[in-house]
Amino acid sequence: MITRVALIGIIVENPDAVEHVNAILHEFGEWIIGRMGLPYRARKINIISVVVDAPQDIISQISGRIGRLTGVTAKIAYAKLPEDHA
Repeated sequence: MITRVALIGIIVENPDAVEHVNAILHEFGEWIIGRMGLPYRARKINIISVVVDAPQDIISQISGRIGRLTGVTAKIAYAKLPEDHA
């Protein structure tokens, strides 16, 4: 199975969505290397960085499901790894 390392950047503007974001991340926990959440109280948002090592379709599923939540944005940045890393 070929996996990729990626960073999923998540911005949560709707406080009611935080629980749903955490539920999705928990569901895909086996692929998560680490995560960091920062509450930005001055702007009333939460910023979450999630690092994963997973097949590309799994990474897309995580980002897509989170990004479809109301008041939540998710973007992916992929690491450029040599072809022989799997």
